[in-house]
Amino acid sequence: MKKVVEMKDVHKCYTGQQIQTHALQGVSLEIKQGEFVAITGPSGCGKSTLLSIMGLMDSASEGEYQIANINTSGLKVDQRTQIRNQHIGYVFQSFNLIDSLSVFENVALPLEHRFGNKAEIKVRVEEVLAQVDMLHRKDYRPNQLSGGQQQRIAIARALVGKPDLILVDEPTGNLDSKNGDQVMALLEKLNSDGSTIVMVTHDSRYSRCASRTIQLLDGKIVTEHAVLRDMQGAA
Repeated sequence: MKKVVEMKDVHKCYTGQQIQTHALQGVSLEIKQGEFVAITGPSGCGKSTLLSIMGLMDSASEGEYQIANINTSGLKVDQRTQIRNQHIGYVFQSFNLIDSLSVFENVALPLEHRFGNKAEIKVRVEEVLAQVDMLHRKDYRPNQLSGGQQQRIAIARALVGKPDLILVDEPTGNLDSKNGDQVMALLEKLNSDGSTIVMVTHDSRYSRCASRTIQLLDGKIVTEHAVLRDMQGAA
C-alpha cells in the first residue's frame, strides 16, 4: 500500500521574547493510503503543530516531510498552497465557513482555484453534499445551520477536491455528544469508502474510531498502536 505521508526527524521550534519553545522534537512517522490515524495527547503536546505541518499551513524547523511523494522542504508559499489545494483536505474545529456564501458556494471554493468549469463543479459539489447528507441545505447560509450541520459542510469542502489526505482538527470540540457521534460515524464511513484520514482529538472515545493511534507528549511520539475497532456501527 502506498505511503501518503512520510515524516523524518521533524522538529518545530518557536522563538519569541528570548524564549524558545520546542513544539515538536524528532517526530518520524508514515501514514499509508486508507488509514484512519488519531493523534492524541494532552494540551500543548504538539498535536496541532504536527497537523499544521502535515497540512502545509506551517513548516518544520528541521527534518523532512513528504506528501504523495512530494518533498515539501524549501517550497515557496504559492507552491505550498498549490500542493495543499490538490492533495489535502482540512477540517477545522471552528468549521471556518464563510457566512456570506451559501453552503454550495463554501464547498465549491477549493475547486474554483483549480478550474472554471461550472458544470463540473456543480456535479462534484452536489456529489459530496449528498455524501454528507446535506444536499437539501445547499442554498442555506452557514449561520442558518446547527453546529453538527456546519461540520458536515466543512467535511464536504475537504472532500470535494478528492484529496490524498484529509486532516481533521478536533472535529467534535464544538459539538454536543449526539452531533459529535454523528460526525465521527461520518468520518468512519468516509474512511471505509477509501479516504485517508488523520485526526487530532483529545477524546479517547473518538480516538478508538481510528485504525491507529499516535500519542504525543512534549513534542515526541511516546506510543503508537493499532486499534481493534468495533464495527457494529457500520451496519
